[in-house]
Amino acid sequence: MKISCSRLIAFEVAFFLLLTTVMAAQTKPRARDLGIPFDGTPGALNAITDVRGVEVGHATLISGSGKLVVGKGPVRTGVTAILPRGKKSDDQVFAGWFSLNGNGEMTGTTWVEESGFLEGPIMITNTHSVGVVRDSVVAWRVEHGRPAGSEYWWSLPVVAETYDGFLNDVNGFHVKREDVFEAIGKASPGKVVEGNVGGGTGMICYEFKGGIGTASRALDARQGGYTVGALVQCNCGLRAQLRIAGVSVGREIPGGRIRAQNLGQREQETGSIIIVIATDAPLLPHQLKRLARRAALGLARTGSVSGNGSGDIFIAFSTANPDAAKPVGLRQLQMVPNDRMGPLFEATVEAVEEAIVNALVAAETMTGIDDHQVEAIPHDRLKQVLKSYNRLTEPK
Repeated sequence: MKISCSRLIAFEVAFFLLLTTVMAAQTKPRARDLGIPFDGTPGALNAITDVRGVEVGHATLISGSGKLVVGKGPVRTGVTAILPRGKKSDDQVFAGWFSLNGNGEMTGTTWVEESGFLEGPIMITNTHSVGVVRDSVVAWRVEHGRPAGSEYWWSLPVVAETYDGFLNDVNGFHVKREDVFEAIGKASPGKVVEGNVGGGTGMICYEFKGGIGTASRALDARQGGYTVGALVQCNCGLRAQLRIAGVSVGREIPGGRIRAQNLGQREQETGSIIIVIATDAPLLPHQLKRLARRAALGLARTGSVSGNGSGDIFIAFSTANPDAAKPVGLRQLQMVPNDRMGPLFEATVEAVEEAIVNALVAAETMTGIDDHQVEAIPHDRLKQVLKSYNRLTEPK
């Protein structure tokens, strides 16, 4: 078969662009690379995937520019999937959830509360795509022969959202079943891509560009040797609230504040944040709810007050106690005593704080509908501010 010269050149150009994109993603700095100090010891990847078995995948939708035409774009959105035991497992995990402020959605949580178990993946997308993502997860599980991972032929997926309508044609309903399948299909262990990806593609954090971020903490043997990982989709906060390493960074980097069309400058928090906590510590559902609550303290370290318009919803799960949901016979379980949960609480707070900052550092300036633009936090200026307060360390 003959291949034309023009096709060969086109293929080479496409391959080069793909390779460049992959290399850029691999070399993109994270918060610690800038010398930002954090408490605690991270895992090998400093990601939620440091918890063995956890897989993360994204489907990112970016197309069009200029004037908003509902149904056509511009499109700046996507889907993120977190699979507690990976695609090949239908083993449920113990879970607990918590709503710090409920101006948002996380489907399936009434059954998590009732049963204590999480069945299937956790999905995160934009506000107006929750329905299609939920239905698509059911379809994916039916297609793969695991509709519920239990004796019942039904499924109540956990799907969460934050709003990306400042940059994205949110009423165009661009997230489709194939995008959900892609996010789940691409889910893998290892490094997690951060910033303008997946469900976080069009998000805004403290009036800088936001998105997906992750981090982890590894406890020493004396504390149990457990790992705690966090993944956030951050779309919350006002510029003046932002604190990094204890410094009021938002007040030190003025300008570029978000102006909503016909509404003037934002005067109150109207965004949201979804936080997913994973651990291999053997915790029961009521203990995981306690862990999910502590995510609020990590969020507070970055300056958020969880305003009335913010949907701040958190879920935590444990990959310990395999086969706990099997319906036959008695289950023998392990659990960490409540009196020994302090280090897990601390690890959760630290990982959430760093995950949010990682999202800010990884995000890139984005222009969306009607040429709305949200600037990324400037790395050089950020380092200057932290250095002026003696809060910059040697990059790790």
